[in-house]
Amino acid sequence: MDLEAFRWLLTDEGQRLLVAAAEAGDDPLAAQGALRRTAGAEHVAAAVTQVQLRRRAAPKFGDLAERMYFTPEGLEQATRLPVATHRAARAHAAGSTLIDLGCGIGGDLVAFARAGLTCAGVDLDPVRVEVTRANLQALGLGGAVTVADATAVDTTPFDLAYADPARRSARGRSFDVDEWTPPWSFVQDLLARDSCVKLAPGIPHQLVPEGVEAEWVSDHREVKEAVLWSGRLATTRRRATVIGDGGLATLTDEDDPGAGTGPVGRFLYEPDGAVIRAGLVTAVADGVEGHLLDEHIAYVASDGAFRTPFARGYRVLEQVPFREKPLKAALRERRIGRLTIKKRGVSVVPDDLRRRLSLRGDEESTLVLTRVAGKGTALLVEPV
Repeated sequence: MDLEAFRWLLTDEGQRLLVAAAEAGDDPLAAQGALRRTAGAEHVAAAVTQVQLRRRAAPKFGDLAERMYFTPEGLEQATRLPVATHRAARAHAAGSTLIDLGCGIGGDLVAFARAGLTCAGVDLDPVRVEVTRANLQALGLGGAVTVADATAVDTTPFDLAYADPARRSARGRSFDVDEWTPPWSFVQDLLARDSCVKLAPGIPHQLVPEGVEAEWVSDHREVKEAVLWSGRLATTRRRATVIGDGGLATLTDEDDPGAGTGPVGRFLYEPDGAVIRAGLVTAVADGVEGHLLDEHIAYVASDGAFRTPFARGYRVLEQVPFREKPLKAALRERRIGRLTIKKRGVSVVPDDLRRRLSLRGDEESTLVLTRVAGKGTALLVEPV
């Protein structure tokens, strides 16, 4: 996005063009053609692009999206508002001022400011800084933003520091921590003070420094991020937080007495991805008075019916053959024509298997393929 074109969008004339672009329909080419009679090509393209980005942003930002500004890359990298709101609430409980080191388009900074923190943000990209400033102003929030190198900023005047390192290199998404911007060495130094660092959910446990809390967060069963909390913000070693329609729930390693393995029970529980990433599956097993089916697989068995935000529950209907040929015969006998296949701990591609099973019938079911005490097992289940 061109900086001058974006600044023009913030003028009265630009705002009128934005309104016209929003009213011009969903087809961007048709909208640009209609608006070219009233404004130049560069300004029309900027307005139409912004309208399209706002529509794409609605699942992440809800009602705020129609007042905010975005860049394509910034929107892709932005945190969903419920996740950012949770993180901001935790930060606000520990301090009143915060510096965002690499604020991007300001999605996280908006959440921190809405939580009541006095915020400042820096970023190397002048366009992202301008977009962040516009977002704060559009939402009536305070905060200062400036172009600066995050690694050169003095964070000591602030209670808390926040960073979300860019995990891309010239070759694309990178899992090498030394290729992040800022690099892992900067993150380690930052974690020596009261700070919060957002990372990808796949961060290895052994990479988390001693004394730092690692929290994995899911939103409606999608694992969105891992967050490292240091200093006064660290309250445990590992935490799983799940956000859903029922609100927010959290589980920590202090809730985990451990659990053994055992046979298939009347109910099967599939832990949330955040729980699995945090290594707290046995805590779920304890909560449903159950056990693991295999010490290396994240399925929990129990004879009790429980509602838990940390796992999806299924009633076990019956065990069917694990081998493909007799499994196919068993499904045909039961007239199962629509089949959801869930698998853990076995080398199966569900779509390929479903095609080979040549399903026929009017019934629908869910098939779980896994291991029990190291042995391949197939179960027909139904959600509860």
